[in-house]
Amino acid sequence: MYSLNISQNRIYNVATQNIQKADNETPSAQTSPMQSPTISSPSFRGEQPAPALALRTELAGKEEKNKYFELISNLDGKDKKTVEKLLKNGILLNTNSNDKSSTLDNLHKIITNPRADGLDPKVVLKETITTIANPFVITQQFGDIPQRYVKEVLKVAHKNANSSSNLLKQAQANSLKDGINEQTIDVQHSGDCVAASIEFNLAKKMPAEFARFAQELSSPKISVEKTIQLKNLANNTLDAVWLLNAFEVPYQMNNFNSAKLTLAPDKNAIIRAQIQNSNKDTLERSLVDVLMQSTFMNVGSQQTYNSLTDDRQGKFNDSNKGLIEFEKTFTESVVEDKNKISVTYQIIDENARLTGYETDFNTIKKHLLDSLAMGENVIIGYTQVDNNNEILNGHEITIIGARQEKNGKLTFICNDTDDDNPNPIEYSEDYIIPKIHHAGLPQAVVEKDVQFVDNWVDGVNAYKKAKSEIRKS
Repeated sequence: MYSLNISQNRIYNVATQNIQKADNETPSAQTSPMQSPTISSPSFRGEQPAPALALRTELAGKEEKNKYFELISNLDGKDKKTVEKLLKNGILLNTNSNDKSSTLDNLHKIITNPRADGLDPKVVLKETITTIANPFVITQQFGDIPQRYVKEVLKVAHKNANSSSNLLKQAQANSLKDGINEQTIDVQHSGDCVAASIEFNLAKKMPAEFARFAQELSSPKISVEKTIQLKNLANNTLDAVWLLNAFEVPYQMNNFNSAKLTLAPDKNAIIRAQIQNSNKDTLERSLVDVLMQSTFMNVGSQQTYNSLTDDRQGKFNDSNKGLIEFEKTFTESVVEDKNKISVTYQIIDENARLTGYETDFNTIKKHLLDSLAMGENVIIGYTQVDNNNEILNGHEITIIGARQEKNGKLTFICNDTDDDNPNPIEYSEDYIIPKIHHAGLPQAVVEKDVQFVDNWVDGVNAYKKAKSEIRKS
């Protein structure tokens, strides 16, 4: 996991207005200072399955067939057809998961094993199937808490705030408890775009792993174990261990090369999940979205996230909302168990004003296309600026493909978890590339073009700086 120019990080968590196809928008001269080349390749996509996995579309053996028929016996006609399609396109028998279990294995566990209190196994199963079949339904829209539940929700939340045996965490919890009230739990615009984008990528690229996460997080233990290769966090094992400790992720070392992590949402996530189990409205998060996004936010915020208020604390972020670039890259690396490089493209001054770019338009486009050609989707953070180039807000979306138009320009195919649209959205290259602040890319894509350092180095420096400022005060 690597980073560039972390000192210029901004928080990309502000919910944006619905964005229409950017081909209908003309970027200003201030936000589009670069020129683009002609690309010879006709199209690039980042959604093909990993070539190392054999595609299976037929059930094999008595055990597998029994699981399949027991699964579909618990589904209605529409979901049965969806599962049949998942079998035909190879998703149902996909085994690209951390423990090599298949999508079918985990869907079967959802309906046959106990679920956490207040979660209906049939609802969990339906939502998991729906999301795997169409990851574009994933949203970061929280949903309301019905008035009849508010008093009990606040009572449980205050109890959770005092349940830690760690004195420092108790002190933090007491301050948080004072901010938990009927107004703060009414979350209108969430800062979960990073977590929702990571969830989308997991469902799109690793359906078996997504189903495994959904199964484990909705089980009575409300957590999921994941074994990761430490080299995907840092080149040096001790540096990787420092990162795990700094982010306060519970783990056990398997050996010098790998560790088993326990990933879990905050204690209030189950409240949100229980409410969405029976009170989900159109365009609101499913209970699976709640558990996934709360887990990813909790990992990135050093275990300080609060699902009721969408707030976080933590040592790397001065804001109480969202995740910064360093935290996003760590979380993405852990969830995918891949070595991600976070490359910063925009130069932002101390007044939150866009003043230039670290590299040119052509190089940014090359990084995106090379990543897509490798079969990788790219989560980007983009900014919106005013006429004076001052940043108004930022947001995270996922680039999943690109298409060349007749005029030689590219159209990027993207997913936005905050646009109330369960379908891909398209942006012209001239519109989106100048807006990209940072992107999470495979190391092989950028190592020849830019100078990068281990992300943990920036993390250590940020942590030491924060500690120093505390001592001075």
